[in-house]
Amino acid sequence: MNRVIALPIKLLSAALLLSVTALAAPRTLEQVKSSGTLKLGTEAAFPPFNFYEGKALMGFEVDLGNALGKALGLKVEWVVQPFDNLLITLNQGRFDAVMASHAITPVRQKAVDFLPPHYCSTVNIVAKVGGPLTKQMLAGKTVGTQVGTAQIPVLNAIPGIREVRTYPNDQTVLSALQAGRVDAWSSNGPVVAYMLKKTGQTGKILIGEAISDERNAGAVAKGNTALDDALSGALAGLLKDGTYAKISDRWFGQDIRCK
Repeated sequence: MNRVIALPIKLLSAALLLSVTALAAPRTLEQVKSSGTLKLGTEAAFPPFNFYEGKALMGFEVDLGNALGKALGLKVEWVVQPFDNLLITLNQGRFDAVMASHAITPVRQKAVDFLPPHYCSTVNIVAKVGGPLTKQMLAGKTVGTQVGTAQIPVLNAIPGIREVRTYPNDQTVLSALQAGRVDAWSSNGPVVAYMLKKTGQTGKILIGEAISDERNAGAVAKGNTALDDALSGALAGLLKDGTYAKISDRWFGQDIRCK
């Protein structure tokens, strides 16, 4: 069967990540401390991790990023950009680090330096009641997912999928699923559960089989070792002193750190 896939987009994104020449050098730890401000990049369209509610930026990763800044004695300034631009503009020095649920992958590790993962999660198949909820049931079906994510090659490796369609964010994929433009949706399990509850779709749209496990982490520009060490140390402190657990409990009712 004819299968339209998003692999060319993924390859293009990887090439951009690996070959981009910095428009401005990323700031060093010394420069960040001297400014008194830590600039963090995020997507702001991935609830409950990073999203807008009205004009307020909030979410688990926003709270965590603010706590990291506080631990380093820095004010945090958030910079919002589309997900598939974040790692590219990180290396261009638009902000100092990114906190946007990036799964650690070999391609991304060649382009940026990841902090230790701040949570682990599954990626699940999602569909309406009666729809495909297992990998086997995806044969001949169209699946929607967010552009630039690590889920695309996982979906492309599942035999029989008719088409993988990419959308700007999970909200647009959910709308496509509701309208019948795709048969299934693939996304981070906690994100789906939160969105279904918020939109009143729990019970109408179901979370099915997990297709992959992800270790999600913040990142700094490649080679920015001192800043990497400082943020990694601050994260370790938050995990140890109970701050992380409090933030996680607020958003999920449990501790979602990697076990």
